[in-house]
Amino acid sequence: MEPTRILYITQEISPFSPENLVSNICRELPQFAQQKGYEIRIFMPCFGNINERRNQLHEVQRLSGLNIIINESDHSLVIKVASIQAAKIQVYFIDNYEFFNRKTMDKNERGLSFEDNDERSIFYIRGVLETIKKLRWTPDIVHCHGWLSAIAPLFIKTAYNSDPFFRNSKVIYSLYKDEFANELDKNLHKKLMLDGVKDSHVKNFKNSVPNWENITKLAIDFSDYVAEGVENSKKDFEEYTKSKKKSFIPYSEDYKNVFYELYQKIVPPQKEE
Repeated sequence: MEPTRILYITQEISPFSPENLVSNICRELPQFAQQKGYEIRIFMPCFGNINERRNQLHEVQRLSGLNIIINESDHSLVIKVASIQAAKIQVYFIDNYEFFNRKTMDKNERGLSFEDNDERSIFYIRGVLETIKKLRWTPDIVHCHGWLSAIAPLFIKTAYNSDPFFRNSKVIYSLYKDEFANELDKNLHKKLMLDGVKDSHVKNFKNSVPNWENITKLAIDFSDYVAEGVENSKKDFEEYTKSKKKSFIPYSEDYKNVFYELYQKIVPPQKEE
């Protein structure tokens, strides 16, 4: 029997990023899933505050070398990998010197979001999806964590929907309190227009400001399931999710077993013959 495959797309995971609720969940949940027999892949951006020598990151040259075009500019994709020995799990890192060689993750020293965060997110998500294709690995479930992963559901369900690697993938988006104050670039809707993406898909950005709330709603629009990654996440998102006829999973301290049950619901265990 083939194991169910889960792709985790996150913006942070300890010990590569500082410990907090998101990074700890993204550290513990994949390990738990792997122990339950799932085959996993984990991706995060290769932020400049990661100590690559201490964490033993190294480039995977056979996966690197692709150029990703955003807003008519080429950006080189570099793939690195490292292991969390205690958990026996491997983490892939999406890197690009221009986008990620900074001392902080998504905000500058004054707490303001980087002006190019929209392109950093697009590059990250496209880098993940293209790397999965190079790995020839078909995820049954894609579990997204953090706003930097919010456009992944859109791309998976539109631009990559006809791709055999993602055609049948189910997407879960976990909500966190990861607001950013300033808006993303007003031309974000144009930058998202890959083949398969329509104007109607990005109308929230075309007709109003591209802010944290709208990019979260975009993730909800194209996800199959929406989960509270943190207790008491924004109430409007629960109502919005239900208005879109999507399943909403409330926060639970026992999140590992909650997601395990959800994974089993999405891909029921195969019975041995």
